[in-house]
Amino acid sequence: MSEHAWWQRAVVYQIYPRSFADSNGDGVGDLRGIIQRLDYLVDLGVDALWISPIYPSPMADFGYDVANYTDIHPLFGDMDDLRELVQRAHARGLKVILDFVPNHTSSEHPWFLEAKRSRTSDARSFYLWHDPKSDGGPPNNWLSVFGGSAWTWDEASGQYYYHAFLAEQPDLNWREPAVRRAMYDVLRFWLELGIDGFRVDVLWHLIKDAEWRDNPPNPDYRPGQAPYSSLLPAYSTDQPEVLDIVREMRGVLDEYGDRVLIGEVYLPVSRLVSYYGDKGDGAHLPFNFQLVVLPWRGPLISAAITEYEAALPPGAWPNWVLGNHDQPRIASRVGPKQARVAAVLLLTLRGTPTLYYGDELGLCDVAIPSERFQDPQGKNIGISRDPARTPMQWSAEPNAGFTTGVPWLPLSDDYERLNVEAESRDADSMLALYRRLIALRRKEPALVVGGYRPLVADADVVAYVREHAGRRWLVALNLSSAERRLSLDASDARGEIIVATNRERESEHVGGDIRLGADDGLVVRLE
Repeated sequence: MSEHAWWQRAVVYQIYPRSFADSNGDGVGDLRGIIQRLDYLVDLGVDALWISPIYPSPMADFGYDVANYTDIHPLFGDMDDLRELVQRAHARGLKVILDFVPNHTSSEHPWFLEAKRSRTSDARSFYLWHDPKSDGGPPNNWLSVFGGSAWTWDEASGQYYYHAFLAEQPDLNWREPAVRRAMYDVLRFWLELGIDGFRVDVLWHLIKDAEWRDNPPNPDYRPGQAPYSSLLPAYSTDQPEVLDIVREMRGVLDEYGDRVLIGEVYLPVSRLVSYYGDKGDGAHLPFNFQLVVLPWRGPLISAAITEYEAALPPGAWPNWVLGNHDQPRIASRVGPKQARVAAVLLLTLRGTPTLYYGDELGLCDVAIPSERFQDPQGKNIGISRDPARTPMQWSAEPNAGFTTGVPWLPLSDDYERLNVEAESRDADSMLALYRRLIALRRKEPALVVGGYRPLVADADVVAYVREHAGRRWLVALNLSSAERRLSLDASDARGEIIVATNRERESEHVGGDIRLGADDGLVVRLE
């Protein structure tokens, strides 16, 4: 596999730093906590850790409101801690990826404070200001993802400013060359420190319609959905010019060699793949969220894989995601048993998988009463992301070994059973399954860089063959709680089960007509 880049071979592990490991007892995770748990990541078998924002911030959106792009928030540590983390991770063969938040700053960023000072301020053009309509209202109908209008009135200057998220997160004006230069210098700052790449937050938001046209109504909107969904963001996101910025960002990373650019892009596959660039000069990995957003049904999943594979530009590398800090956990979406099947799917599809911390333990969303919501989205529109951000469960000790203090979010009641120490002793645990799957990936190039061939199967079954250099592997997944069967043709007739969601089936020889028990996931080495 040496001809493939490290990020093509890697398993990426997302760490939400507030919730991973607390080293000083203040109830919030930090960089030293991550350093102390690096050996766990090595034992798990992952190759890269992606850390959600750790920059100085007022924490209106828990770090996605950046007040200084080139420093560390004291809550998480300092620059020496970050340097030590990079050094110790690299010594263990782990890459370090940082979150980059270029769409907006904090309203307390020096740029915005200067921009608000007057209409003639040197920093005014760094943000998106607009005169009111004749009736004094906002310039258009654009909505904030977090609820309400995306425009906030600035009394002192007599203009509105645009914010796709909170009013405390004013959007930058990426049509301004000075903004681009400044932000590319931010990338260079971290690359010089040895950071191996970036996950770019809301990449598809960066450029807005130059004419500020109203967004059209969403004909599929239904009451109960988030208010933002009532309009189609046709003019506030995914503008053609954003691809020029992606190419420029990629160019900065290419100055430093073996680095990776990952883009957060919630778009249909037909648009998502354009973020790879016309000549492979865009994002290395525009995040593919189909396994996050689709209903968990066999025909939909099989069709989505086929559609994605067919849509990839020549030379583009696929990627897959099951969960992240903005979405309900996979075990809550599909149930604990199907979450095991999902683990097999994630780690055997062609492309780079990204694993969300705690999913390898089978953690579910934690029920948090509204009066304890920390998430501004939850406070504003009642759809909180807190349940998927609760502390990592390390042991059966108080607070699951996460902190000696009061954790910033409550833990699940199951932490005495679902934790790293307990599951490390249980060969049938979710953690043990993840370790077996990742270890098998490391040994078998076919499961990393091999081709993908779908098989015709029962509607509840997803099945495919991975092949490389004469080695062939069958993956058969039953997405139902009833027994199913998979009939193989002569070319895929026989093999041995190497990894299974039901460990009792491992080493079983199968062929021809394969029985799939309820919630079965099988990885079969074909003869």
